[in-house]
Amino acid sequence: MIAIPLQSGSNGNCTYVESGETCVLIDAGISATQAAERLAACGRDIRQVRAVIISHDHTDHVRCAGVLHRKLGAPVHATEATLAAARRRCDLGRLADVRLFRRGQTIQIDGLSIETFPTLHDASDGSAFVVEAEGRRLGILTDLGCVFDRLRDVVASLDAVLLESNYDPGMLERGPYPAHVKERIRGPGGHLSNEEAAWLLRECAPAGLRWACLSHLSEQNNSPAVALRTHRRILPGPMQLVAASRYGAVMLPEL
Repeated sequence: MIAIPLQSGSNGNCTYVESGETCVLIDAGISATQAAERLAACGRDIRQVRAVIISHDHTDHVRCAGVLHRKLGAPVHATEATLAAARRRCDLGRLADVRLFRRGQTIQIDGLSIETFPTLHDASDGSAFVVEAEGRRLGILTDLGCVFDRLRDVVASLDAVLLESNYDPGMLERGPYPAHVKERIRGPGGHLSNEEAAWLLRECAPAGLRWACLSHLSEQNNSPAVALRTHRRILPGPMQLVAASRYGAVMLPEL
């Protein structure tokens, strides 16, 4: 299995996952042109994508779902509440093929099994995902809200993970955001801090975890260097860590 975060952050999110001849996009927060160019640079053809799967209704995850759907001829998978809320936020245009799922269901797309489970993020009906193929399990875990029991169990089951590591608490406190935005980010419906993500990995990740890709880093309240330094301080062993980019694709080690 191959995973390529094409962009990760509040300016847009989209992750490509491939196993054999089956390819999907998780979230649709970047344009079809950006996605195609970044995949081509990684030796992949966007025309092979079989589905666009949406985690929640926030615009940085869904705003280009309609365009990608129409250009690729690929169905959009979302919950009913997510799709309704997304339509209120942005103009998705005509969607000719929508596959609704309920959180907790498993989406089967050829050789890919995509487990869905609820998050506590302040979206209408947010989901996180575990993609399984050929016995390997990849977590795509962002916009989580906070650490909750099911999340701990999921992390313990994984071979690799894209994990939200959104902010540094000191940078957030000193930063320019209004007080209510700061409270939202660090509240139970917001995002995981670097420390929270690192402790989650330390306490729950299995010994055989291949790598962790730190994702959805804040531009104002974090940096790749700060996030990686925090994780390396907290994690006890030589876990392979990578930071996803807000501006381009990152080719991750194959599972």
